[in-house]
Amino acid sequence: MKINEFDTVLLKDGRKADIVDKLSETAFYADVGDSPKTWETLCITIDDIEKVLIHSEFDD
Repeated sequence: MKINEFDTVLLKDGRKADIVDKLSETAFYADVGDSPKTWETLCITIDDIEKVLIHSEFDD
């Protein structure tokens, strides 16, 4: 599975996350939450991701 910066992904725990920084092919910073009040920036890995929901228009 290829993940790009700014993709929206579904995590295996059911939460949606927006990829905000791609550290490597398998590690990312992602914003998780429903609104600015609940957003949390987490470091996630490819193993945390179930699938890509929305691919960004940007390709690296």
